[in-house]
Amino acid sequence: MDIFLDSCDIPTIEAAFCTGLIDGVTTNPTLVRESGKDPEWLYQELSDIGLNDISMEVSGSANEMYDEGVRLHKKFGNVTTIKLPMNKQGLAACGGLYEKGIRTNVTLIFTPAQAILAAKAGATYVSPFVGRVDDQGFAGLEVVRAIADVFTRHSIPTRVLAASIRTVQRAVRSFYNGAEIVTMPPKVFDGMFNHILTDKGLEIFDQDLRLIDQQSQ
Repeated sequence: MDIFLDSCDIPTIEAAFCTGLIDGVTTNPTLVRESGKDPEWLYQELSDIGLNDISMEVSGSANEMYDEGVRLHKKFGNVTTIKLPMNKQGLAACGGLYEKGIRTNVTLIFTPAQAILAAKAGATYVSPFVGRVDDQGFAGLEVVRAIADVFTRHSIPTRVLAASIRTVQRAVRSFYNGAEIVTMPPKVFDGMFNHILTDKGLEIFDQDLRLIDQQSQ
């Protein structure tokens, strides 16, 4: 069970990584654009933090994505996971990168059928988009569960990486429904630490500790 952070904000990622609870980072063109940084400069900063798994998204034709994936892997080494689109071009590139031993993350998965094809192409990870499926009036968690069940039934090594996670509840339920990895925005990760009863309990304990100190004086 792994937790990835879906972010390109370096200070936030550094703080989360220091907890010892973050196993990787996923990026996408929107997050990179919002960071205002050159993508490869950003990837280097992420690598310097000490992350072992950084998803780097590529685009273009199958050959272009394959070539870019090989180049990025050569530059950044084994921290590299090449993020590919769920289409014929993306899966063609995925097969080639699989043969080279380069990790891949096939993204924008919305159905078990797509996940099966990505797994057949050799994807390391498939990323079902839980929130976006929910937005269409369907059950995103059911997609996660169905993919996980198929992969388990047929001993498929591709790992289910639940994405488009907007709440703590969806993160936890994704794990419950068979996701091996959940990538989440920092606010969801931070929210996993918190509960009103925890806060209340800590407040009571702090008060009692102060009373103990007063009694011992």
